[in-house]
Amino acid sequence: MALSNDQIRQNVRSRYKKIAIQDVSAPSCGCSSEAACCNTQVDRNNVSEQLGYSPEELNAAPEGANLGLGCGNPQAIASLKPGESVLDLGSGGGFDCFLAARQVGETGQVIGVDMTPEMISRARQNAVKGSITNTDFRLGEIEHLPVADQSVDVILSNCVINLSPDKPQVFKEAFRVLRKGGRLAISDVVLTAELPAAIKNDLDVSYSGCMSGASSIADLQNMLEQNGFTQIEISPKDESKKFIKEWSPGTDIEKYIVSSTIQAVKP
Repeated sequence: MALSNDQIRQNVRSRYKKIAIQDVSAPSCGCSSEAACCNTQVDRNNVSEQLGYSPEELNAAPEGANLGLGCGNPQAIASLKPGESVLDLGSGGGFDCFLAARQVGETGQVIGVDMTPEMISRARQNAVKGSITNTDFRLGEIEHLPVADQSVDVILSNCVINLSPDKPQVFKEAFRVLRKGGRLAISDVVLTAELPAAIKNDLDVSYSGCMSGASSIADLQNMLEQNGFTQIEISPKDESKKFIKEWSPGTDIEKYIVSSTIQAVKP
């Protein structure tokens, strides 16, 4: 029997709760699902360097904000400007929010939304630790954002939308909260070939580990267009196969999914 959307969310929430409270045995996106390869901050930083973060970015965030998650660096395509309002979908420990906060400055604001209470608590603690005052972390689902209409200039997300069981609703909400001319700057995985059944049906590891929830480029394009977005650019990164291979050793997962940047504009 197919699992409900809520059952899928509960499974994902349970996994990321373990990561938030530093159960390092919990497999995480950006790490091998077979080993706890992010035992230390050095390990997590090494993983994040592979994803495209610079040493300067890694050193800029408060200690404990970078959990070694993700599949790219949305900051690299966001072109953030001072004074902008930024929203991070699935903000985790706050890593991307804190990097964005530096770029938008005191006149800007960064909102992080995450459905895992333990992640929200961790991000808020990190903000206090780093004396960062222009971030706001809110508990909520990315399909039902606790954010006002037309209040955001830029939406970031790093390997989170694939975890949603209702992706069209995510993009519908993104369109709602963006101002006219607002933009998406997303890193996520995309499907390049049909997944084997063993990977596709593995909720505990493959889905919540950012693998079996991936959509095809054509499906993503269609979802974005149907929700009103224009100037859509979905750019797969073949070099990501090197680290994706480590997410599920022995399964050839890199033959089926690849990291990609996803950009679009609300006209």
